[in-house]
Amino acid sequence: MDNFIAIDVETANNEPSSICAIGAIKVIGGVITDRFYELVKPEPEYYFRHFTQNIHGIGREDTENARVFSEVWRDIHRFIGDLPLVAHNKAFDEKCIRAAHRVYGMDYPDYPFYCTLTAARKQIPRQMLTSYSLPFVCEFLGIPFYNHHDALADAEGCAKIAMTLL
Repeated sequence: MDNFIAIDVETANNEPSSICAIGAIKVIGGVITDRFYELVKPEPEYYFRHFTQNIHGIGREDTENARVFSEVWRDIHRFIGDLPLVAHNKAFDEKCIRAAHRVYGMDYPDYPFYCTLTAARKQIPRQMLTSYSLPFVCEFLGIPFYNHHDALADAEGCAKIAMTLL
């Protein structure tokens, strides 16, 4: 795949619709051409679970003045255009994006959506990795990767995996 959007979301708690950050990387012609990152105010006034806050470092004070999902998604939708989406563990990211669309009464465009986790599991033998999580796959493929659970960093790691495996 040479043209796609790698996307990653972080959530405030166990509710899939509680998106508190979105990162996206645009790849055109096999080259990263643009980036999108924004904090999102989860509604309706979701609490930030201590566990998830410790994972990604985002809390209520970070998002209280942020735009809500429906406003942020208008910009993301334009950013995506007609490109397919890619995520590392598509099942999680797509579930969250669909859930947020439902909460806001928005129609979900059926984006073609690919998964680098699935691709890694198919193409990299299990004995080569201790985990198929994003940092381990990046390390195995020689992709520099920093700041796991930062939505933009995760999207960029995913984009680079996709350029290698898809």
